[in-house]
Amino acid sequence: MSYSFTTIHDVQVLDCEANGETVKSEREALDLIGDAFSLHAEMVILPVERLDEAFFQLKTGLAGQIVQKFVQYRRRLVILGDISQYIAQSKAFKDYVYETNRGNEVWFLETRQELEERLIPAQ
Repeated sequence: MSYSFTTIHDVQVLDCEANGETVKSEREALDLIGDAFSLHAEMVILPVERLDEAFFQLKTGLAGQIVQKFVQYRRRLVILGDISQYIAQSKAFKDYVYETNRGNEVWFLETRQELEERLIPAQ
């Protein structure tokens, strides 16, 4: 098992460890979604280190395939860690990150503190 289960501001989370299996296809994404379902987690935190390099190259389509599975199965996805090198390499990826971070299903966040701040319930 390369994850833990936790709750952040009443959101149940499947928190993946950085040293687990690399997510390099829809199959691994579906495995994580299945684990999230079994634990009743509504969100999956996936460290940047767990993603295959192809994820960050939009022309491969991998990011779209993985994100689509999470959206389809109604599990929120947080890509956690430093993605600045990928943003610097591609304006298209930078725009993709900006747009996804405006929504509520997929976030690219650098720190756990950023995640906790986003999950603070509205007063």
